[in-house]
Amino acid sequence: MENFVASVRQAEAALRDLFEPTPLQRNDHLSAKYGADIWLKREDLTPVRSYKLRGAFNAMRKLVTPGQGAQAHFVCASAGNHAQGVAYACRHFGARGTIFMPVTTPKQKIDKTRVFGGDAIEIVLTGDYFDQTLAAAQEFCVAQGAQFLSPFDAPDVIEGQATVALEMLAQLGRAPDLVVLPVGGGGLSAGVTRYLQAEAPEAGFAFAEPLGGASLKAALEAGAPVALPAVDSFVDGAAVARIGALPFEALSCFAPADVFLAPEDRICRTMLEMLNTEGVVLEPAGALALDVLGDLGDLSGKTVVAVCSGGNFDFERLPEVKERAQRFQGLKKYFVLRMPQRPGALRDFLDLLGPQDDIARFEYLKKSARNFGSVLIGIETSAPANLTALMTRLDRSGFAYRDITNDGILSELLV
Repeated sequence: MENFVASVRQAEAALRDLFEPTPLQRNDHLSAKYGADIWLKREDLTPVRSYKLRGAFNAMRKLVTPGQGAQAHFVCASAGNHAQGVAYACRHFGARGTIFMPVTTPKQKIDKTRVFGGDAIEIVLTGDYFDQTLAAAQEFCVAQGAQFLSPFDAPDVIEGQATVALEMLAQLGRAPDLVVLPVGGGGLSAGVTRYLQAEAPEAGFAFAEPLGGASLKAALEAGAPVALPAVDSFVDGAAVARIGALPFEALSCFAPADVFLAPEDRICRTMLEMLNTEGVVLEPAGALALDVLGDLGDLSGKTVVAVCSGGNFDFERLPEVKERAQRFQGLKKYFVLRMPQRPGALRDFLDLLGPQDDIARFEYLKKSARNFGSVLIGIETSAPANLTALMTRLDRSGFAYRDITNDGILSELLV
């Protein structure tokens, strides 16, 4: 453990060639909300807007001979933050980088990676799914004799991510009561916990995973890393089907009860809360640690540090985030309504709407030779009780309807 702490200190000192420590900021809004002393470690404010640069840089610096950067060739497979961290580090060292990304990667992420890497990198788009992309990257590595950079399952990467803990402890000046860490592949959590267990053993830990990608919780329950049968890709920065083997070695001392699961729609509410209240832009994975604060029990009087792991958010996704947040809060529902095909039927339905109920979606095509037609309708309102009252009125008026808000198949097909 002493060697690990010393290595992290060396990594942190070297990292200052790239950027100053990210801020540790007390958040008054969250502190008042939970009656605690809530601090945010703002990894969304690194040059690439995520902590991934730390691990990529640390791994590269150990492999690049001074003055010989141009001879080094690094390869990674990523559709997001790891790609951008590798690209930035390649440009810093003057090394050659080949970054494999799925064909389905949004253009915004491809463009940002290219900006960070400049002429130092080449982007290869291949595979519809990440597993295909990863396989292609590894085959390329072998053929070219290049160095593959894992996003989380490598000692030097974990060591680099641990610099988050060193900075945090120095900035706070004392050990926090609780550190809340987002988990994807586990590199950040493994590094931070190892460092703090050595330097601030009194600190407690809680881990946040997306409900649709709880690989750490599954591994802790099984006693070893296991592959999830399916993963919800919405929290793309943490949607990992199998936690890394090396990170799990560091995290296996924790219990499943230390892992808290964040529903994807609730994460959207947290993202909007931070954007609208605090002006902080977080990607879904970056909001994980904040989202589970309400699940951690009584935090009164405690000093809590939550790591905001990234802020690479494409604002084209904002309508989807708002939509999912409204659904979680019970402020928006979608119905398939059986509407009588007669004059005045629509007016009868509209008379059932409350003063705060607003039609956000309406699709209806009159069918010939039928007495009834189907209407897809979306209703927004100001309080969940309003939609409950509307459904009561629909029942009393004899309208047949089906709530498809949480029907994954129908909702995705129709909405």
